[in-house]
Amino acid sequence: MADPQVKPLNWTPEPGIGYIVSRRPDGGMNVYFTDLNPATLKHWREFAMAHLLNSDRLTRNLYDLRALGDLPKDAMAYALEANTDPGVRNIRLAVVVGNEKVEQAVHEIAALSTGGVEMAVFRDMDSAEAWLNRPLTLVV
Repeated sequence: MADPQVKPLNWTPEPGIGYIVSRRPDGGMNVYFTDLNPATLKHWREFAMAHLLNSDRLTRNLYDLRALGDLPKDAMAYALEANTDPGVRNIRLAVVVGNEKVEQAVHEIAALSTGGVEMAVFRDMDSAEAWLNRPLTLVV
């Protein structure tokens, strides 16, 4: 039986999309990207915005972008849209990158984000997990 305290994931894989999502033990999400083709971006945007619509508790999310060589402008625009939604005030977001080009793009998104997301960029998973595991506090 599912834990009633854990929010349903409501993510379904589809052919041609380049990301997967899993529930974290702490109730947040792990999102792993391998490709940012148009189908992936469209699917992720719809998924992310639906989750923000129902954001009702403090959550830890981890985005793993290590397999990506760069972030296209559309991906940056969609990420910025999500990061300016009022629902992100409930989210601590760790983004793990594999190269400087993606790191710079994510820092640009973070600098332009106005929704209150608590966000940090990392080059390794252990540092990201350590940062995510700090006690959650409500961002007001």
